[in-house]
Amino acid sequence: MSITESARQFFDACETGKGWAACRKWCHDGATFACQADTLAGTTTLEGYTEWMKSLLTPLPDARYELTAFATDTERATVVAAAVFHGTQTGQGGPVPPTGKTLAADYAYIMQFDGDRIRHMTKIWNDVWSLRALGWA
Repeated sequence: MSITESARQFFDACETGKGWAACRKWCHDGATFACQADTLAGTTTLEGYTEWMKSLLTPLPDARYELTAFATDTERATVVAAAVFHGTQTGQGGPVPPTGKTLAADYAYIMQFDGDRIRHMTKIWNDVWSLRALGWA
């Protein structure tokens, strides 16, 4: 399987809340994660991030993504995906009771491969803007 196809399948599994059990097949054990956002400051592994995404779908049960760009840089063994994350907090499990507020947040994944599996992923995301939109900050 190409890194492009692996990245596409990983992206979909992660963004639809499948968690590490489903996402791990496209990742190296111990794959690292980085994001310059306070919400994810303590998350340093891709396993931790995929589980965080899984838990996010509890307060946002209608969550979905709209893919806006997807590109592979074979020279650097990197795939970049850009998307808009949509959701409405109607479920329990957020930092406050359901607000009914909606979110449409731009973000990007930069997935770096070693062979046919992701070894590191960086997420670019404005968490403060997203938290305010949901009424969580």
